[in-house]
Amino acid sequence: MEIVIYIAISLVSVAIGILAGVAIRKKIAESKITSAEQEAKKVLELANIEAENKKKEEIFKAKEEIMNARKDLDAEIKERRGEVQVQERRIMQKEENLEKRSEMFEKKEKELERKHQELQNKQNELSEVFNRQMAELQRISGLSAEEAKKQLLTELEKQLVNEKAAIIKEMDQKAKEEADKNARELVSYAIQKCAADHTSETTVSIVSLPNDDMKGRIIGREGRNIKAIETLTGIDLIIDDTPEAVIISGFDPLRREVAKIALEKLIADGRIHPAKIEEMVEKAKEEIEATIKSEGERAVMETGVMGLHPDLVKLIGKLKYRTSYGQNVLNHSIEVSNLARIMAEEIGADPKIARRAGLLHDIGKALDHDMEGTHVEIGVDVLRKYKENDLIINAVEAHHGDVEPKTIEAVLVQAADAISASRPGARRETLETYIKRLQQLEEIADSFEGVEKSFAIQAGREVRIIVKPEKVSDSQMTLMARDIAKKVESEMEYPGQIKVNVIRETRTIEYAK
Repeated sequence: MEIVIYIAISLVSVAIGILAGVAIRKKIAESKITSAEQEAKKVLELANIEAENKKKEEIFKAKEEIMNARKDLDAEIKERRGEVQVQERRIMQKEENLEKRSEMFEKKEKELERKHQELQNKQNELSEVFNRQMAELQRISGLSAEEAKKQLLTELEKQLVNEKAAIIKEMDQKAKEEADKNARELVSYAIQKCAADHTSETTVSIVSLPNDDMKGRIIGREGRNIKAIETLTGIDLIIDDTPEAVIISGFDPLRREVAKIALEKLIADGRIHPAKIEEMVEKAKEEIEATIKSEGERAVMETGVMGLHPDLVKLIGKLKYRTSYGQNVLNHSIEVSNLARIMAEEIGADPKIARRAGLLHDIGKALDHDMEGTHVEIGVDVLRKYKENDLIINAVEAHHGDVEPKTIEAVLVQAADAISASRPGARRETLETYIKRLQQLEEIADSFEGVEKSFAIQAGREVRIIVKPEKVSDSQMTLMARDIAKKVESEMEYPGQIKVNVIRETRTIEYAK
C-alpha cells in the first residue's frame, strides 16, 4: 500500500514538474516574442527613416541635375543664337555681294551688247571690203571664184595623193613586217602538221585484160557490147593496139568508176552480152553507193566532225568521185578541214567550227553537175536545207569571196582552201583555161590609164606592169598597184595569190657626135 502511495506521489510530482516546465517555457517564449516584436518595430522604424532620407537625397540630386541641365541648355541656346546671328550676317553679306555682282553683270552685258554691235558693224565693213577685193582679184587673175576653187582643189588633190600614197606605203610596210612573219609561221606550221601527197587525177582509167582475145568479146558482134557499155555508163571505151588493156575515157569520175567496176566484173565472169552488161552496171552502181557511204563516214571520222546529217555524209562521200583541176575534192576537203582546225587552235579560234566548215566548204561540188548554179550557191542551199549553223553557212559562202566573212573561222577556211589548192602538184589546168587566165590578167592591167605594157609571168603568179612616167607619178604607182590587185581579186578566180608589180622608169638618151 505504501508502494502505491509512493508511486502516486511520484507521478503527481512528475506531473507537477512537467506543468511547471511548460509554464516556464511558455513565459520564456512569450518574452522572446515580445522582444522580437520590439526589435522588429525598431528595425522597421530605422528602415522608414533611412528610406525617407534616401528619398530626400534622390530628390535633391534630381533637382541638381535638372538645374545643371537647364544651365547647359541655356548655354547651348545662347551659343546657337550666336551662330544663327553669325549666319544671318553672312547671308546678308552674300545678298549684298550678289546684288553688287548682278549690277556688274548688267553693266558687262550692256558693254558686250555694245561691243557685239561694233563687231557686227566691223564684220559688215570687212564683208564689203572682202567682196571688193574678191572682185578686184577676179579682175586681175581673170578667173571666177568657181574656177579658182577648182584650181585650188586640184592642187590640194595632188598633195593629198602624195600624202595618201606615203601613208599607205607606211601602213603596208608595218602590216607586212608584223603580219607576214606571223602568218608565214602559222601557215608553215599548219602545212607541216598536215602533210599530204598529191597526184592530179586524169580523165582516163585502164582496165587490164587477161588476153587480147577479150577485146573482141568486149566489142561484141557488130559492136553491140561496146555500145551497150557506153550507153549505160556514159563513157567512151578506147580499144586500140595497147596489149592486154582497155582505156576508159570520160570527164565524170563517177561514171568512169562505174564502167571500170562493171567491165572488171564482166571480164571475171566471162559472159559478155547486153543483158549481162546491164546487170553488172547495176551491181557496180550499188557498189559505188556503198563506197560513197563508207568514204563519207571515213572523212567524218578522220576530221572529227560529229553530228552531220546522214545525207550530208553521203554527199561528202560522193566527193571522192569529183575532181577540181585534177585534184580529188574529198581529199581536198579533208585537208582543208585539218588545216583550218590546226590554224584555229594556234590563234585561239573555235576549232570545231573551223574543221566543220572546212569539210563542208565544197559540198556543192557533189551536186553541181545535177543542179543550176555555182558550187558555192548549191552548197549554201543544201546546208540551209539541213539546218546547219549560220556560222558554218557563212564560212562556206565566203570561201571564194562571194560574201564578207563574219568570223575568223571563215577567214581560216579561205586560207586553208588556198593552201590546199596551191600545194605543188595539187592541181592542174587545161592549156586553154591557163591561157585564158593569163589573157584576162593582162587585160585587167591594161584597162588602167597610164599603163604602157603588161606581162603575165611565172605561170600567172605575177603580173608585171610598165607605166608611162609622164602620166603616172611615184605616189600614184602605189594606188594603181592596190587598185589593180583589188580588181583582180573581184573579177578572177585563181589558186594561191598573184603579185602585182608596177614599174615606172624614166630614160634620157643623148648621142655624142
